[in-house]
Amino acid sequence: MKTVTGLFDNYDDASDAVGELEASGVPHANISIVANNSNDWYDDGDTSKAAEDATGGAGVGAVIGGAGGLLTGLGLMAIPGVGPVVAAGWLAATAVGALGGAVVGGAAGGIVGALTDSGVSERDAHVYAEGVRRGGAMVTAKVDDDQAGEAERILGQTNSVNLEERRGTYEAGGWTGFDPKADPYTDIEVERDRTRNASPL
Repeated sequence: MKTVTGLFDNYDDASDAVGELEASGVPHANISIVANNSNDWYDDGDTSKAAEDATGGAGVGAVIGGAGGLLTGLGLMAIPGVGPVVAAGWLAATAVGALGGAVVGGAAGGIVGALTDSGVSERDAHVYAEGVRRGGAMVTAKVDDDQAGEAERILGQTNSVNLEERRGTYEAGGWTGFDPKADPYTDIEVERDRTRNASPL
């Protein structure tokens, strides 16, 4: 199995990628999505609680894929350093230490550890985690070797973020790596970053 990951600036593009992965034959049990929820765009009734628990890493909601596909299992949770997120799938559960429906904050390694444990380089894992922290959405899939090329094409589409360019943008602003102890981005900071990223350099 190979892990393939893509970063998107918004949930809609990430959701489209999930749909394409499922349509290409990747089981929804092998796909994960984690999307920033700092502006409460997704509300399952526990949004304020998740925001309060974001620093401590407590999680709220279920993080499993439903019978109708991965996106039917979306749940609200908080990841240390990222804050409130909408997530589903194996990576989300691993990132917050979910086990048997109980979500425990502060899992060893958090989101970066979950990514590196699944085969993503640590250098890239930091950028993916920071991208979600700054308002983005990440899609990760575990695929067989014969599915890897198509999965990489789907997650590398034009609506996805160029990871090297985004790393350069972050580093130009003084960023050195994802910090799980950092304060989550506010919706104002997220919007500022989205506007900056949408502007030509």
